[in-house]
Amino acid sequence: EDVGTSLYFVNDSIQQVTFSSTVGVVIPCPAAGSPSAVLRWYLATGDDIYDVPHIRHVHANGTLQLYPFSPSAFNSFIHDNDYFCTAENSAGKIRSPNIRVKAVFREPYTVRVEDQRSMRGNVAVFKCLIPSSVQEYVSVVSWEKDTVSIV
Repeated sequence: EDVGTSLYFVNDSIQQVTFSSTVGVVIPCPAAGSPSAVLRWYLATGDDIYDVPHIRHVHANGTLQLYPFSPSAFNSFIHDNDYFCTAENSAGKIRSPNIRVKAVFREPYTVRVEDQRSMRGNVAVFKCLIPSSVQEYVSVVSWEKDTVSIV
């Protein structure tokens, strides 16, 4: 084994990449090597990925790019899937963990309080209703009444 050859992970903690459909995303392959490694991207199924003009591109430096897209161009095979990257050189070949890639659409939504009835002097429990399409991205950080924070 040549002492000058190596393969290593630059960042193997990337597990999920969530991006806005209006912005797109660039994901570097989390591996590298010496001498320079050949970097390739695959679907978690092991299938090679291919360039889709103006939708998905793998750059020569091993970076995976997903371009901004309209809701009508959404393709779960591309925009909501698991990918992994490999790095290969004379030292061998390594595979990154699967990386979950998920596009999120920017759309208007309203958060509201569920109507409750309670008799005077009793306890009322209020629930914040967040649309399911954005629920995992929204956190309730405070409650207000007439723009005054309730502690």
